Amino acid sequence: MSEIYFQDTKSKAVFAADGPKPQFLIDTPQFKALVVGLEAGQQIPVHPGEAAMYHVLEGEGLMTVGEETFAVQPGVTVVAAAGVKRSINAKTRLVFLGSKGA
Repeated sequence: MSEIYFQDTKSKAVFAADGPKPQFLIDTPQFKALVVGLEAGQQIPVHPGEAAMYHVLEGEGLMTVGEETFAVQPGVTVVAAAGVKRSINAKTRLVFLGSKGA
């Protein structure tokens, strides 16, 4: 692991016209942490996955977990259980921190 301290995590986000480009802070078989930048109107499509945590650093959007949809903005944390479908839609430019373990 080359870095363990991130003073400005938001600055690691990459924005691209063709969709999200997740930037891993750590990527091991046991644990993953990443920063994702979405432009307004972009989304992470509905998908099931491992148990995961999402923490919004910048912007506004909607996150769906299972059958529930939540408004998200800076400071909001959403946790999705393993196997539960989730998605994120950015209303404005959005940056979030995500993590999941094995």
